[in-house]
Amino acid sequence: MSEADGAGLGDDLVPLNLTVNGRACTLAVEPRLTLLDALRDELGLTGTKKACDRGECGACTVHAEGRRVLSCMTLAVMQAGKRITTIEGLEQDGTLHPVQAAFIEHDGFQCGFCTSGQIMSGVAMIEEAKAGWPSAATADVTKPFSLSDLSNAEIRERMSGNLCRCACYPNIVDAIADAVGGR
Repeated sequence: MSEADGAGLGDDLVPLNLTVNGRACTLAVEPRLTLLDALRDELGLTGTKKACDRGECGACTVHAEGRRVLSCMTLAVMQAGKRITTIEGLEQDGTLHPVQAAFIEHDGFQCGFCTSGQIMSGVAMIEEAKAGWPSAATADVTKPFSLSDLSNAEIRERMSGNLCRCACYPNIVDAIADAVGGR
């Protein structure tokens, strides 16, 4: 089989160093491996879900250096040296993250397939709001944004990249609002 027929593809692994959920990880990966596949297949972190595999649903959302990333849309090697957090890394010392606890309290899931991505997006969007980032739903982008401005409309807009086929959106919004400060 010649190289034109596909022989030799994938034979050249590259080293990859990441910090995943606070743990240093060194891998040897094929350069075209997505971060999603590296997390699931190489590290066994299956909480991050593979659903659409083309960046449309948000089920694969993780944090890279604290920012949300669709792990199916980024190559693992593009995240070299970065700090990655998955759903498995939110819980600390047996205590759920407030967004995780709020999802349980408000029944923010049914089938559960989108839940890890929803929670990861919820955590990141709260941090974005704390940092003062406006959204497309922000009424006045000329004034500083604060957590107290995080209305249900703001939450819905900021979470719009995460789809739920069970349509638990009202419960998801309630869970995030509760995690922000209990409205």
